[in-house]
Amino acid sequence: MDENREHFALIHFTLSVCAATVAETVTYPLDLTKTRLQVQGEGGGVAKHGMLRVAFGVARDEGFLKLWQGVTPAIYRHIVYTGGRMTTYEQLREKVLCKNADGMFPLWKAIIAGMTSGAIGQFAASPADLVKVQMQTEGKRRLEGKSPRVRGAGHALRKILAEGGVRGLWAGWVPNVQRAALVNMGDLATYETMKRFLLQHTSLKDNWICHSLSSASAGLVAACLGTPADVVKTRIMNQPRNASSRGLCYHSSLHCLTNTMNDEGFWALYKGFIPTWTRMAPWSLTFWITYEHIRKLAGVSSF
Repeated sequence: MDENREHFALIHFTLSVCAATVAETVTYPLDLTKTRLQVQGEGGGVAKHGMLRVAFGVARDEGFLKLWQGVTPAIYRHIVYTGGRMTTYEQLREKVLCKNADGMFPLWKAIIAGMTSGAIGQFAASPADLVKVQMQTEGKRRLEGKSPRVRGAGHALRKILAEGGVRGLWAGWVPNVQRAALVNMGDLATYETMKRFLLQHTSLKDNWICHSLSSASAGLVAACLGTPADVVKTRIMNQPRNASSRGLCYHSSLHCLTNTMNDEGFWALYKGFIPTWTRMAPWSLTFWITYEHIRKLAGVSSF
């Protein structure tokens, strides 16, 4: 019986990562657009373009396939991040924080479990995220007449190691983990809470309709909580660094946050919100429906 459970868990994990990979590939152009929007205004720049203008600009000036520049490390990141956060959350829910006697998992416990699992998963995946962000901004640098920093995922990784050593792979990990904790809290805690609410207070069954409504709510809350941290994370990870791997523009997450607000205003923290939410909606929908279905096929209880 234990061997069967381990077998089902392995299949579930593998198929969940495959579902996340498909969702990441399909929605990746929105992620690249979001990143380009978030670095607008850095260094005193005043260019202000909307989501569609940025996306069409990338396709027109750099080539259509450049909308997927950096997708390889993004997929690597999700293999580590998605697998890590989902496994950690369920372990915390079932064995550490535990559900109530009535089978409910209180919101405050879900918040703690969501933030913790997101932080752990993202810390492990930070190197891939660093490579992804640097590759996403390469096209913008070239259009501005600046020399390219990296030629591909492998070159970006080697360059980071050469300049900052292994420690350099975790440059910007603090805002990265902060952002993941907030996004994961919004995603997992909202999904589970909304799903239980719908099952208890409406006539909906535990099916794809319930999962769709729950995932839509989770995506919106995650985008609202995570976008400011995502802006800070992107700017810190994209800044030039010295030989000691220290940033030349920002000293810390707080420094980046205050500088951004002082120079560009509060709403600069929500640059890229629309593409973030637009991307999170189909990503979340695809992932949660697939995830729940795989659990059912594997003989595992609903999330």
